[in-house]
Amino acid sequence: MSSILETKKQLVSTISEKIKNSQSTILVDYRGLTVSEVTELRKSLRDAGIEFKVYKNSMVVRAAEENDLKELAEHLTGPTAIAFSNEDVVAPAKILNDFAKKHEALEIKAGVIEGRVASLEEVKALAELPSRDGLLSMVLSVLQAPIRNFALATKAVAEQKEEQGA
Repeated sequence: MSSILETKKQLVSTISEKIKNSQSTILVDYRGLTVSEVTELRKSLRDAGIEFKVYKNSMVVRAAEENDLKELAEHLTGPTAIAFSNEDVVAPAKILNDFAKKHEALEIKAGVIEGRVASLEEVKALAELPSRDGLLSMVLSVLQAPIRNFALATKAVAEQKEEQGA
């Protein structure tokens, strides 16, 4: 009997560590997905470096309580799968949201983003953000704009002086 209790405590501790160490954690209801659809989803998440697991809700509730995320318990009803991302905050939300648009059976419930419980609306808003690479390219473009404009103005002045001299 005590070995079962120890196994459960170890599992709660593992889940708690995953929640604590992840940049974002997204809870989804996967009822109604076929085996091939779940396999497709797992593959796309795995390719992005995201861990996708199914745990007993009671274990996740205890792990959430260890991380002072008691509000998460209200979303832990029915079959729940959890996507943990240690590197990218946006990736799991984006992948799950895109998959949910194609497969109506997948339902995003809530999430934990950088240690704070996020509602369905917040997770969807996060999913609509551009990817990290997209954001970096936007910043780079903004930084390059003044230099590019200066170069174009310099070229126009040089061409104007060339025309006047000729």
